[in-house]
Amino acid sequence: MITELFDYHLPDGTIATAPLMPREAAKLLKINAKNFFHHHVGDLPGLLRPGDVMVFNDSRVLPARLLGVREGDATRAPARIEFTLHKPNPAPSGPPNGEVPPSPLQLIAAMPGDWRGFARPGKKLRVGDRLRISADFTAQLLEKHENGEISVRFNYAGAALRQALHRYGTMPLPPYLHRAATAEDDEHYQTVFAKSEGSVAAPTAGLHISPELLTRLSQRGIGLEYVTLHIGAGTFLPVKVADTVDHVMHSEVGIIAPDVAARLNQVRREGGRIIACGTTALRVLEAAAAADGMLHPFAAETSIFITPGYRFRCIQGLLTNFHLPKSSLIMLVAALIGLERTHEAYRLAIASGYRFYSFGDACLLLPDQEG
Repeated sequence: MITELFDYHLPDGTIATAPLMPREAAKLLKINAKNFFHHHVGDLPGLLRPGDVMVFNDSRVLPARLLGVREGDATRAPARIEFTLHKPNPAPSGPPNGEVPPSPLQLIAAMPGDWRGFARPGKKLRVGDRLRISADFTAQLLEKHENGEISVRFNYAGAALRQALHRYGTMPLPPYLHRAATAEDDEHYQTVFAKSEGSVAAPTAGLHISPELLTRLSQRGIGLEYVTLHIGAGTFLPVKVADTVDHVMHSEVGIIAPDVAARLNQVRREGGRIIACGTTALRVLEAAAAADGMLHPFAAETSIFITPGYRFRCIQGLLTNFHLPKSSLIMLVAALIGLERTHEAYRLAIASGYRFYSFGDACLLLPDQEG
């Protein structure tokens, strides 16, 4: 499809720069087959049915943004560099000793010293440069890639690198917020159920969920399940090619435990609906689903790219935020409710004063429900 079909104009002042508190105070636009309804996220238990199940992404965000100095040399003065981690850099295939290289899942768990990321200003960097983040925490530039990524090797790995990131790193807030992360963002840009550390962006639909709301959902008879998708920096980026068929989707590591897959399959057999909390939870569910919609345990990379024409196998609904123009996420929304309906919903949200993007308001997509 033509990428321009997914563009829209967002007026100034519409992007939320901080979350509302309490978390469930955000507005919620319910979108079904025929109508739009204005609610708040706190109304969610009454908008779903007993027997439904909500599936959340429990990935935890790393403090993945680092500020450092590129050390100078005989021809260049030192320069300040901002570096945001993207994902662990995999070991080369076919190592000399014949051992199988570690999987991405193993790499994240082990916190290797080699990472890919994005640097600003990247033009000031050359292969071999050393970035000094603190007196005892450095990274060496190994490679510059065509897509703007760079590969670096830290002087720490494993638990020592994890500790250094938590000491010197900050939350990797989206660039469209145009502000530095604060101490409050350590809590605000993390879901209350975050568990498995490995993301460099938050599963933002989950930011609306509080412990109290989880309790009320459970009391309503709505199941709560957790999967993992470790989110990369490319999740929220605009699609830059003219036609979506030419877009190369980023890959991310997803995990669905065997007992979770079994319980979700039972929900489907009993007529309940699977409602994904966020596009990241949706993507790992759809990546793991067979043609008949049944889930299998999953622990692998996925680069699933969902655009209009996709047939959803597993989910029947989605809680999500409002997304950037021409992003893969607004394309996913259009695949679920239709392109025209998506534009209609976004126009209504803008006219009604909804707040957009990561810290903004939300919508509940129930395309098969009429009331």
